[in-house]
Amino acid sequence: MRPFSLNIRGKLISYEEPVVMGIINATPDSFYAGSRHCGSEDIARTALRMATEGAAMLDLGAYSSRPGAEDVSPREEWERLQPAIKAIKEVCPDIPLSVDTFRAEVAVRAIEAGADIVNDISGGKLDPEMVPAVAQLQVPYIIMHMRGTPQTMQKFTDYGTRGVSATVIEELSRRVEDLAQAGVADIIVDPGFGFAKTTEQNFELMQNLEAFSLLERPVLTGISRKSMITRTLDIDASEALNGTTVLNTVALMRGAAILRVHDVQAARQAVLLTSLCKPCYHSE
Repeated sequence: MRPFSLNIRGKLISYEEPVVMGIINATPDSFYAGSRHCGSEDIARTALRMATEGAAMLDLGAYSSRPGAEDVSPREEWERLQPAIKAIKEVCPDIPLSVDTFRAEVAVRAIEAGADIVNDISGGKLDPEMVPAVAQLQVPYIIMHMRGTPQTMQKFTDYGTRGVSATVIEELSRRVEDLAQAGVADIIVDPGFGFAKTTEQNFELMQNLEAFSLLERPVLTGISRKSMITRTLDIDASEALNGTTVLNTVALMRGAAILRVHDVQAARQAVLLTSLCKPCYHSE
């Protein structure tokens, strides 16, 4: 990976090596039961544990984006997020907190409440107000590649003769250009493993992850306990830590800058060990 920096509330934070982002879900129906947290005390404990284990960032979501998940109103999403943001910031005030939402109104309220980064699974495509809001807020913006919505995305897995990798890079490239022109300064790209992709396409993306360096932006990978692992190994999400660590290691060796994970300690160990493999570790 190339070193990168993010402007977090006026403070420039530099990252010289890959970092781990811990997932905290304030939802009752996330695909991995171990990531579901209920109540401010549980969320605060989880955030503090992840920080102790080496998380450099935290990502808080209140809308399940698993395939076929039920829609949640903006009001309910915010009612889940508000106490969770407060709980996290009370115990981890210095760790950048990302809010996982595709709704501009929720993003604005979350940043005003103390969140630092917006993580949008739609890259601004599901809410036309999102890009202007992020540009005005001047916060880092994570854009993921997805087609359709969480309810319909698996109907849009045809990437034509060019294949999934080239198409995803092209579509993200156009999005990055549009965002830069709109005034969004810090952009992180996420290939969108599991979103409008088949299992085979997910592995093709992983095989070609180095090519995403063409976007000249930090690359975030979110493969933690996902179906590309569980379906391939015929296991469930509760058994997918080892497979996650293997693929996180592959992602690191192919240039990933941020690992978004449920299991911070294992991911942090992968970062530390992979960084020692200088001949095969891509630092440029």
